[in-house]
Amino acid sequence: MDIRIDDPRHPEVARLLRKHLDSMALYSPPESIHALDDEGLRKADVTVWCAWEDSELLGCGALKELDGRHGEIKSMRTAEKYRRRGVAARLLEHIIDEARRRSYLRLSLETGSDESFAPARHLYGRFGFSECGPFNGYVEDPFSVYMTRPL
Repeated sequence: MDIRIDDPRHPEVARLLRKHLDSMALYSPPESIHALDDEGLRKADVTVWCAWEDSELLGCGALKELDGRHGEIKSMRTAEKYRRRGVAARLLEHIIDEARRRSYLRLSLETGSDESFAPARHLYGRFGFSECGPFNGYVEDPFSVYMTRPL
């Protein structure tokens, strides 16, 4: 598995991210969807990584700098046929390592509260994330779960 910085406009990456946004819409109303679109993922404060095996896209994840000491995980998504094969865990390890390299003190995220998001919440829990209140302008929302971990 090769994890590298990638462009969200790459056709395969854009397709995966579109599926990510579409799946959010199945379980959350529009005002409760906080996933970044293509434009949001191309901002200077966001880095996108994709996991590839040869020419196959396995998954993606992003890190948004909230300030010099706090980062937010964004756009974690594994391609359907590669789920439950450790792709998300490897991407998450990579993002945590990068956050440490950047000297962040905290890493946070927002994910869905629906049962369909339970595997993601479980993964984050395995990596030391625990539930917290809203951060960085988020507000209490019954469709959201906020999680954080110190680094």
